[in-house]
Amino acid sequence: MAVRRAVGRLRVAFQGERGAFSQIAIHQLLGRPAEAVPCPTFEAVFRMLSRRQVEAAVIPIENTLHGSVHENYDLLLRYNFTIAAETNVHVVHNLIAAPGVGFRRIRRVFSHPVALNQCLDFFARHPRLEKVPYYDTAGSVKMIAEQRPADAAAIASDLAAGVYGCHVLKRSIEDDRRNFTRFFLLRRPARRAALPPAGRDSYKTSLVFTTRNVPGALFRALSAFALRDLNLMKIESRPLRGKPFEYLFYLDFLGRIDSPNEARALAHLAELADFLRVLGCYPRGR
Repeated sequence: MAVRRAVGRLRVAFQGERGAFSQIAIHQLLGRPAEAVPCPTFEAVFRMLSRRQVEAAVIPIENTLHGSVHENYDLLLRYNFTIAAETNVHVVHNLIAAPGVGFRRIRRVFSHPVALNQCLDFFARHPRLEKVPYYDTAGSVKMIAEQRPADAAAIASDLAAGVYGCHVLKRSIEDDRRNFTRFFLLRRPARRAALPPAGRDSYKTSLVFTTRNVPGALFRALSAFALRDLNLMKIESRPLRGKPFEYLFYLDFLGRIDSPNEARALAHLAELADFLRVLGCYPRGR
């Protein structure tokens, strides 16, 4: 796949069409000058970074309502990339239509199934509206802009409305206003540089490990953090391929890998784990 390169701009791959919430994450992490490079799948995002077609990638890892993005946890294990930063995007769903199309004419609403299901109260208030699943939130706005259906709208970000020249009919139609998606910024491995001075609670460390399938193995592994008063922010289990009903554990904790206490915890865990990889140590997202 050919990629057009803008001179002097950092190229960042993401899954979806332009105007997706992932592009908002890119803006929050790197600013608007970064060149967002859309990809059809998460696998394609990782491949582009692996093949050096882009300098970085942004992927969603969890949503406060929908849960974890399991495919991306699996891809983090398959590809040897470093988590360089994280950010939390406030997911605001908007009803968007082509220019000249008013709300009274709308009968069909296109969007990703997750977005449609996060706006059920809106549809209950407007029973005339038919929910139509589409492959992507921003992609549904792109379709509306290109095909100009007189009776259809899309649900997506206000960024998507601007990208495709459409207008917002109704703002913030999501059921839960506390809807956030956490994103990772990924880069290819490089020589580890010293972390800037900052408190331990301002950094997170993410890792993945396995243990022997014996009683108490996970308890002992987690004790490496409990004994040192380290705050675990998240633990996620994923199936271990080739070993049915055994699991990998992805873990985030508050702390820096260059701090003595955290370094001792990781050394302790390494003694207990069959496999251990630190995925990244990065500033805590807000």
